Amino acid sequence: MKTAPRKEETMEYRLDQAAEEGGFSGAAGADTGDGKVQTFAWGLADRSGERKNRPDTKFGIASGCKVFTAVAILRLVEEGKLSLESVLAECLDETFPNFDRNITVHQLLTHTSGVPDYFDEAIMDDFEELWKELPMYTIRSPADFLPLFRDSGMMFGPGERFHYNNAGYILLGLIVEQASGMRFTDYVEKHVFRPAGMKDSGYWPLDRLPSNTATGYIDEEDGTWRTNVYSLPVQGGSDGGAFTTVPDMHKFWDALLGRRLLREELTAKLLTRHAADEGGDGYGYGVWVDMEDGRAERIHVMGYDPGVSFHSAIYPASGAVFTAASNKSEGAYPMMEAFEGYLQSTEGNQ
Repeated sequence: MKTAPRKEETMEYRLDQAAEEGGFSGAAGADTGDGKVQTFAWGLADRSGERKNRPDTKFGIASGCKVFTAVAILRLVEEGKLSLESVLAECLDETFPNFDRNITVHQLLTHTSGVPDYFDEAIMDDFEELWKELPMYTIRSPADFLPLFRDSGMMFGPGERFHYNNAGYILLGLIVEQASGMRFTDYVEKHVFRPAGMKDSGYWPLDRLPSNTATGYIDEEDGTWRTNVYSLPVQGGSDGGAFTTVPDMHKFWDALLGRRLLREELTAKLLTRHAADEGGDGYGYGVWVDMEDGRAERIHVMGYDPGVSFHSAIYPASGAVFTAASNKSEGAYPMMEAFEGYLQSTEGNQ
């Protein structure tokens, strides 16, 4: 007869402890592999109005939505409108005078294209500096980013190495628009959100957010805070900035793994490690792929912006899924660590 776990051994206790220690503000969802999603929430969605976060609160997810862009591209590949080996000049009417002619869709998906980035996270740490050159309130579509990088030179030759690149995903968004004849956000709504049942997800402008959306907060060193409304593009797109809920993100993984978004071949390609950074972290199409003994141990997406931190992961061996979304600049990763600690403890007891 199995005895009930002590309070400190439960997942809820571990997550509560991590949330308290880190001052986490947001929501989390956990599926230990049985298909049942437990949801939790901490902190305030609106500090001025003292509105609490709920498990179904909508959060910005920054780069966490690059995987939606990858699915959109692969859907067009399935339809025969693109190939993974299509080169940029075949996909876009836009001209890029200093870009290599041999950049492929595959390289854009895997951050190995070498195109110049409008925000190079390896050398830049202040996202807000960008908007001195191009006001954030003018950014409402992928094309609006082009002045930030279109005339710049290549960072390295196509396929030479991995270098995380936001501009590459802007180009992918433009490719989706040209190949489909639809706005990027409309295409994702039709071919990702609707098939997955993600009714609480969208690319809403910061000046038109729907109800039950968390405001992003930037905490200053002197103890004051401000919202992130002047720190981000007014509307997200193909490189980041969508809004979703914890339950919707679990619906996304379920639809992807259930082959309801893509067929078997391209689903497998999306989840396969194609490249790796200098630290050995692997990347598929829009997802990070952490390997252990030659197998994918964790496949995950993450996003960080001022007032946004987000992680969502699947664990192929156990079938577990975890998501943490926060309306603060940090905090999602320690929540994922707490969940993984719980998973490891249960494996030891089996």
